[in-house]
Amino acid sequence: MEATRLSSTKPIQALKPKETVSFDEDPMTKVPDALPLPLYLTNAVFFTLFFSVVYFLLSSWREKIRTSTPLHVVNSSEIVAILAFFASCIYLMVFFGIDFVQSLVFQPSSGVWISEDEEENEVLLCKEDARKVPCGQALDCSLPPSPPQAPIESAQKVFEEKAVTVLTEEDEEIIKSVVAGTIPSYSLESKLGDCKRAAAIRREALQRLTGKSLAGLPLEGLDYESILGQCCEMPIGYVQIPVGIAGPLLLNGREFSVPMATTEGCLVASTNRGCKAIHLSGGATSVLLKDGMTRAPVVRFGTAKRAADLKLYLEDPNNFETLSVVFNRSSRFGRLQGIKCAIAGKNLYMRFTCSTGDAMGMNMVSKGVQNVLDFLQTDFPDMDVLGISGNFCSDKKPAAVNWIEGRGKSVVCEAIIKGDVVRKVLKTSVESLVELNMLKNLTGSAMAGVLGGFNAHASNIVSAVYIATGQDPAQNVESSHCITMMEAVNDGKDLHVSVTMPSIEVGTVGGGTQLASQSACLNLLGVKGASKEVPGANSRTLATIVAGAVLAGELSLMSALAAGQLVKSHMKYNRSNKDVSKASS
Repeated sequence: MEATRLSSTKPIQALKPKETVSFDEDPMTKVPDALPLPLYLTNAVFFTLFFSVVYFLLSSWREKIRTSTPLHVVNSSEIVAILAFFASCIYLMVFFGIDFVQSLVFQPSSGVWISEDEEENEVLLCKEDARKVPCGQALDCSLPPSPPQAPIESAQKVFEEKAVTVLTEEDEEIIKSVVAGTIPSYSLESKLGDCKRAAAIRREALQRLTGKSLAGLPLEGLDYESILGQCCEMPIGYVQIPVGIAGPLLLNGREFSVPMATTEGCLVASTNRGCKAIHLSGGATSVLLKDGMTRAPVVRFGTAKRAADLKLYLEDPNNFETLSVVFNRSSRFGRLQGIKCAIAGKNLYMRFTCSTGDAMGMNMVSKGVQNVLDFLQTDFPDMDVLGISGNFCSDKKPAAVNWIEGRGKSVVCEAIIKGDVVRKVLKTSVESLVELNMLKNLTGSAMAGVLGGFNAHASNIVSAVYIATGQDPAQNVESSHCITMMEAVNDGKDLHVSVTMPSIEVGTVGGGTQLASQSACLNLLGVKGASKEVPGANSRTLATIVAGAVLAGELSLMSALAAGQLVKSHMKYNRSNKDVSKASS
């Protein structure tokens, strides 16, 4: 918000109240509202009057010239006509500048505060007011009328609450030191002991260094203490992403309202339509197939034979119990499930898989792997650990090993959509959906040589749910591995649709899940925090919800494509007619 940023290099002037304005006067009254007739009728009256009196006066003066009567000799009707002429001229001249007239008449009530820099404060107040215009709704893009202006006391209170953060002399000295490079920007939190103040100072120093304004990037409204050492380093604000709701999604007999954080128009509306089709058809069913996070360190030996010796040792079932005890020391939730190895010359890649409770579990499995590596050094002292992650995991990259073996939660979700629902809600036919799915999601994807991308837009839904619930957005890469299947059932009357997702990586504790907004979205789904009854139950439920939402999104988009509605819907709901560059934060 413009009013909360630290944009000025000069000391901020104190704002003083203007002279009192009477509350009996309506500050929202406009010139057109004061006219006895509607504006268009008033305009018609004055246009008619103007041309009528002009015609009357010209006719009268022509008759005087013909009869040699002096023009300055006028009768009462001509006097009235002349007055009407001047009145209509005045009205017509100011008609196109009516806003200018209004600003002159009502100038005393246009502002509540004055300062030594009046223009700057007026701009701030205007931008503050701009926030009161609501965004377009999902399916009804018309803007509602502006709300009435708040009383002056309320406006003063709001302005004081959202006032510019004042820089003290000490802050100014710190900013100058950061700009000069004598104080590292990353050390502000530890030196000041106030995370929000550190963010404000870093933000101002950045603006002075770059000469670029951060007016559209909010600073207020975030608990900076909660992200320290966990979510983000060197913060200067936060990005706003709207959150929409799709649903209710009827999944395994329960209804879920699915939060989706996105800036893509039509995405939430489309997923919502898919949820409706699933609900009207009796709901969807999801099954968790696997649950295990992976980490794969890479080690090197002097010879390929020594690498093979360690591979055989790790894959020997007789050694698994010993390795499990060493691995499981790192956490009360992390439990080793298996180890798979691959050799490339004298290099060995060891893929550890373990359960992680309700956490996504990357840190948990990494600590367990480190314990095992330390243990192995005793029997394999010639082992050179090159990296605790050798990309055989594989994290944040499309990989066949995840597509085949799975990573995180492996889920399959299915539903049978009734034929009449396909026709009435999805506006297409079972035959068209089955054919399009085969040619697009299966054959087309194979022609493109995709890896795990046998779907229409699974990553759209996965990303939106991940951002809303505090997951790692980068893990959308492997979490969006999905194959969508469709076939006609019940003698071709109904549609069986399913999504199989082998590597959904989610958690309900740790990372971004503890932030207020993301925690609220998890709470909406009923999976906030760790499960008190069964460890890992909340994260597993969240994975099935992700798969269910993907099923709804796939069903709706494929139907739009089959019915030829995609371009039409995006042109209607995904094109903004508002100049967002002028929108205030």
